[in-house]
Amino acid sequence: MKYLQVGMTMKTYLAKTNEVERKWFLVDAEDQILGRLAVKIANILRGRNKPIYTPHVDTGDFVIVVNAEKVRLTGNKETKKTYQDYSGHMGGLKVTTADVIREKKPERLVRAAVKGMLPRNTLARHQLSKLKIYSGSEHPHAAQNPELLSA
Repeated sequence: MKYLQVGMTMKTYLAKTNEVERKWFLVDAEDQILGRLAVKIANILRGRNKPIYTPHVDTGDFVIVVNAEKVRLTGNKETKKTYQDYSGHMGGLKVTTADVIREKKPERLVRAAVKGMLPRNTLARHQLSKLKIYSGSEHPHAAQNPELLSA
């Protein structure tokens, strides 16, 4: 085993944006718990599953989520959990429960959960754009040959 001599420094690898190789992953959200699924998706979007992970560089992959309307919420979150929309005007706050959102736009449940697990900065907004969510089992990204992600 070699020891560091005085004056020697360790090299730290920092990924560069143009060197990152991006893959596509397919996630089936049917009967998966929303929060646990969102953690896995957020880690892939950030690139935390790769050895070249660098916090200030987007090293993440693309994620396709299908069957978003069949994701599970535990306990009584279906009726108690609320989502807020604010128009910016007085009296413009709309509060909606999770069951109403599941009926109207089920993709929003998954997107809101994943967004909450990303850092609040411009890099995270770019990483969130690599997330593709579909309520049914069909998706238009077959040409990218997505790799099935086991849960």
